[in-house]
Formats: sequence, C-alpha cells, structure tokens
Amino acid sequence: MKKFLGLLLSSATAGLLMAAHPAHAFQTESATYVERATTDAVTDLGDKGDSVGDLLTFANEIYDEHNKKLLGHDNGWCIRTVVGKAWECFWTLTLADGQLSVAGPYFDAADSVLSVTGGTGRYYGARGEMKLHARNAQGTEYDFAYKFTH
Repeated sequence: MKKFLGLLLSSATAGLLMAAHPAHAFQTESATYVERATTDAVTDLGDKGDSVGDLLTFANEIYDEHNKKLLGHDNGWCIRTVVGKAWECFWTLTLADGQLSVAGPYFDAADSVLSVTGGTGRYYGARGEMKLHARNAQGTEYDFAYKFTH
C-alpha cells in the first residue's frame, strides 16, 4: 500500500510540475545590460597581494544596453582561483520585473561566459548563459549579454 501511495504521489507531483510550466510555454530571450562597476572591492584573504582565495564583492548599478537608463542593480561575489587570470563568480541581477542569477568564471583579460542558473518573477525558471565583456581597459564598465529560456 505504501509503495502504491508513493507512486501515486510521485505521479501527481510530476503532473503538477508539468502543468505549471508546459514545454510549449518556454521562450528564448536575449537582453544586454551595462554594469557600472563602482563598488568593486577586493578583500585580501590569502597571501599579501593578489592570491588564490581573495574575495571580490560588488553591488553595482545596471543600465540599458546604451548605458543611459538605470534599470536595476547587481549583487555578488567572486573568489580568486588563478592569480592574475581568473575568478569564480556568483551574482544576482535585479530588475523591476524579477531577478536573474549567474555563476561562472570572470577572466581578467578576456571575455567569459557564465551560466544563468535561475530567475524570479518574469524570469522564473530561467536557464541559459551570459557573456561578460569589459567595455574598457580600466574595468569600470561591463556588457552583460544574456541569452536564456524561461
């Protein structure tokens, strides 16, 4: 009897999940935003200077793709994994209609691609990628080019 009830509950749960987000309802979306990196702060946690384990934290303003209209902000952190080359990052982009979370590498001297790991509000269930591109050599502005389904 317990096995039957477990199977019945599993089937009902799967049916509810499928009904909540039918396959045909998924859509692909692309959007580009500009981050103005004004709050980036590195906390030196390892050896003195740039070292593995250092922490980069930020909570920056996010603008439209033309870098004119303020749309929201991001909030996150990165851990130095390869001195002078790479960080591993996690952050959330917050806009008026929801949030998008990403995880992945940030390279000091190259573009990188991070995974879109989820979303809230209008972006509920988001999965995809975000290309990170430095707009200048000073690292004060970045393009966030999202491509995801939800």
